[in-house]
Amino acid sequence: MNALRPPRLLTLMIPVLTCLFIAVAPFVWGAEHGTLAANKRLVVAFYDAAINKKDYDLAVTYLGPQYTQHNPTAGDGAAGLKGFIEFLKAKFPTQHGDIRQIIAEGDLVALHVHSTRGDGTPGRAIVDIFRLANGKVVEHWDVIQDIPEKSANDNGMF
Repeated sequence: MNALRPPRLLTLMIPVLTCLFIAVAPFVWGAEHGTLAANKRLVVAFYDAAINKKDYDLAVTYLGPQYTQHNPTAGDGAAGLKGFIEFLKAKFPTQHGDIRQIIAEGDLVALHVHSTRGDGTPGRAIVDIFRLANGKVVEHWDVIQDIPEKSANDNGMF
């Protein structure tokens, strides 16, 4: 017996395990990718309903039974969302958010948004982060920065 030669069982198992990996891998990674893509679509639909259309009746269909809001100017739950949408309708009826980037990881989806109010100003750069559970939006955070008239570089914020 050659000391450098692997045992026969190992020699037989390597091709079997390789075939098994090749057969199963697309389902494992494909399922994760499918979920992330579905999460992205759901968050974009929610964002468009709530922020761009300012349609509470449509937006609330994307919310879970609990909705935790971390923006200090908006209340929790469906009632908080309704109040925020009513505020937008009254104070900024032409406000629009243009989604520039979407990032998904696990149960989180982040939107990088150029928000304008229709008043001719450069608007704001916003990162909205949503947590999903069971195919519904259940939590929201945001970070908001005014876009300056002049920048120290030519890269832009988007």
